[in-house]
Amino acid sequence: MPEYKAPIRDVKFVMQELLDCEGHYQRLGYHDASIDMVDAIIAEAAKLTEQVVAPLNQIGDQQGCTFKDGVVTTPDGFKAAYDKYVEGGWPTLSQSEEFGGQGLPHSLNISIAELFSSANHSFAMYPGLSHGALATIEAHGTEAQKQQFMPNLVEGKWTGTMCLTEPHCGTDLGMLRTKAELQTDGTYSLTGTKIFISAGEHDLSDNIVHIVIARIPGAPEGNKGISLFIVPKFNVNADGSIADRNGVTCGSIEHKMGINGNATCVINFDGATGHLIGEPNRGLKCMFTFMNAARIGVASEGVAAAEASFQGALAYAKDRLQMRSISGVKNPNGPADPIIVHPDVRRMLLTQKSIAEGGRALISYLAQLVDIGHAEKDEAIKADAETKLALLTPIAKAFLSELGFECTSHGVQVFGGHGFIKEWGMEQLMRDTKISCIYEGTTGVQALDLLARKIIGTQGEVLKPFSKDVTAFCQQNMDNPAMAEFIKPIMAYAKEWHDLTVLIGGKAMKNPDEIGGASVDYLMYAGYVTLAFFWAKMAKVAQDKLAAGTTEAAFYEAKIKTAQFYMQRMLPRAKGHAACIANGVDSMMALDSEDFVF
Repeated sequence: MPEYKAPIRDVKFVMQELLDCEGHYQRLGYHDASIDMVDAIIAEAAKLTEQVVAPLNQIGDQQGCTFKDGVVTTPDGFKAAYDKYVEGGWPTLSQSEEFGGQGLPHSLNISIAELFSSANHSFAMYPGLSHGALATIEAHGTEAQKQQFMPNLVEGKWTGTMCLTEPHCGTDLGMLRTKAELQTDGTYSLTGTKIFISAGEHDLSDNIVHIVIARIPGAPEGNKGISLFIVPKFNVNADGSIADRNGVTCGSIEHKMGINGNATCVINFDGATGHLIGEPNRGLKCMFTFMNAARIGVASEGVAAAEASFQGALAYAKDRLQMRSISGVKNPNGPADPIIVHPDVRRMLLTQKSIAEGGRALISYLAQLVDIGHAEKDEAIKADAETKLALLTPIAKAFLSELGFECTSHGVQVFGGHGFIKEWGMEQLMRDTKISCIYEGTTGVQALDLLARKIIGTQGEVLKPFSKDVTAFCQQNMDNPAMAEFIKPIMAYAKEWHDLTVLIGGKAMKNPDEIGGASVDYLMYAGYVTLAFFWAKMAKVAQDKLAAGTTEAAFYEAKIKTAQFYMQRMLPRAKGHAACIANGVDSMMALDSEDFVF
């Protein structure tokens, strides 16, 4: 199993040097978030993830969760590790001080969350979903609901879930059948079944608070008739203390491709007491608070997977001796050269490295936009940040989960036959990561959200704030010869991004299927260009550091070389997606459904 080491130096580079987290935090009023505090928190998170959480990763995969008589038991060590997580105050990090949180920025929390996900994806999911539940209650719940549920969720004594999917109803939430009937005391009685509920039942916390979508009898059909409810495993008194068992049970747990240490549950609601969040029939709007936070979290899972797989592959590539370099012997005292000297192994390693580090920059940037949404007082600045989030969240979620999965495949490949063997742990990373391409809306769903709802739905207006940032950066560095190899391609691809948007919009006026046919290619194109922008920014920081004189020249030189690799070997992939878009949807739709035979 690869030995995980938290990438502390790169996390600090992104937060402090690329994104100036100190200035960002001070401007937004997070005065406690000094550099010293940030460094201390990252260091402590590194210790916990490396020493406590990571060693449980393979155990969780091998043992999985056990289910008996409605009770789920997590793998050995998970409960003790979660207790340490709670004792350390990690659940409280970015939560409101009013409810027992530390009131630190969301962007600090998301950087820490990546470390936990890299160390142990299954474990990280148990507390990870609580953040979305808390955000939903805080944004849309009543004051009484906040006082009733948030303190224990913030402390980590309780955990949260979201319950959307039903056996017949996945992405199309308008088809849901779970019903919620109003009771005389103002609560609702929920009846129905939800499936694929991550951390829906476990032995880590005292209570589990489910955020559930359901339909009130008489509500409009489709998405306009969806309401949102808080449904705890144990009922909760007004003062937040636990009362009797609610009508919520786990019917079974799934046997899965990966993340075996996390319980994926069938949850049955049999007259369960629920508390309405927000207005009746407006639940989907409230639910997007949870889902948008979760989408950034899933994007971070892709980065975490790329990092973990890169670490394992890199260590192996330096140690494994196979063949001689075609450019001459590199290890004359050994029977063969280490495989890291071979160009194809370098291709795979640099793909992993460029996605992990570039993705980390994008995720941290998105998290800072969330900070602005929470704490900025200038409405114009807040609106600008929200528009950028609307554009970049589906791109980050889908692009980074797809590329994260690709990176885990490279990790297996670097190990060769050993990568296919369980004891090395590389195939587990691949199995664990595939789900990230599906969570919170598949890649196709994210692509439709981006292209149909965000881009065409706003006639391209959603592109403008981020495009202005890209243009401004290019103009500032246009006359810098050292930046030419980064600026010129970004300008060309940014123009093509605009042209593709216009092309699709024109085609869609004649055939709406052109949107669906182009959407995934469009999103992936946008992902490659967006990451190129962040790599160019990182290269500029590295150049400036080297010019000023530094004792870490090797670190910054590696940044520039990785940026060059990304521009020369990763960014050109976008051209293939552009060609697919230009070729249109006709070949996809030419066969009638009856013609699909085997």
